[in-house]
Amino acid sequence: MKRRHFCGYLMLFLVGCNQPIFDSLNQPSASESRLNIEQIRLTITDIHDPENLRKNYESFRQELEILIGVPVEFLVVNNPIEAASALRLNQVDIALAGPSEYVVITSRTNAVPLVGITRPNYYSIIATKTPNNINNLSNLKGKAIALSDIGSTSGHLGPMKLLMDAGLNPASDVEILMLRDEGSIQALKQGKVAAWGGSAVDYATFLNSQENFPILAQTVSLPSDILMVSSQIDPETVAGIRALITSNAESLITALAQGEATQKYRGSKLVEVRDSDYDFIRQVYQQIGEGNLIKQ
Repeated sequence: MKRRHFCGYLMLFLVGCNQPIFDSLNQPSASESRLNIEQIRLTITDIHDPENLRKNYESFRQELEILIGVPVEFLVVNNPIEAASALRLNQVDIALAGPSEYVVITSRTNAVPLVGITRPNYYSIIATKTPNNINNLSNLKGKAIALSDIGSTSGHLGPMKLLMDAGLNPASDVEILMLRDEGSIQALKQGKVAAWGGSAVDYATFLNSQENFPILAQTVSLPSDILMVSSQIDPETVAGIRALITSNAESLITALAQGEATQKYRGSKLVEVRDSDYDFIRQVYQQIGEGNLIKQ
């Protein structure tokens, strides 16, 4: 069986406790906290182009500016490693990160989570194409599987966790092809691979047929995206920003979901987050030989 080496893939990506990271019941109100900050530099860790950043997150930026009462400006980063460096070097104040990016960033910084942002219908699926003799994940041993984006929680790490839970070693028992969204879907449809792994949203959008593309396995709901704040901002200001955000959750989510690429946040909620919810991502990185990405 040809082993797929993930090191090259993940270099392109560059990229527990059981207690809540914060307790909303004990947070001071916005009026009780003084915001010792004159501006906020905001980055979105999975958007690397200034035009796309403005196109998809300008309404969110404007709403943050209104809520917090100081100018908010975008700062573009090229990957989670760069985002971590920017947070550590006081070049970024707030970052919006996906689950896998959160794990990479927290392994390199003391950035403080503000709130989690849920994503409706956010889980991973592995599906196959009929007719074939594949009825469960164990039948995939020795076969090729198409996944989407390197480092994506739903399109890469979630499906890898499903394979691991089924007793398959993703590095040796199957051939993993990282083909991005469109390429991975087409590979399944054209019969070039035995199975496809990706998000439930992509399955519903591009496959959505239990008769022709039966689901072999799916994860539980994946952990939330996270708004993170630099550890160099004083705790009173962090508490004040959190209070402003949580007390204006509806308007913030509405603004966040205005972009074409941010429709995934329609119906989202702001929630407390537990670091232990992200342990499965750490486990997958270790299993595929990329634990160096998340070394403390």
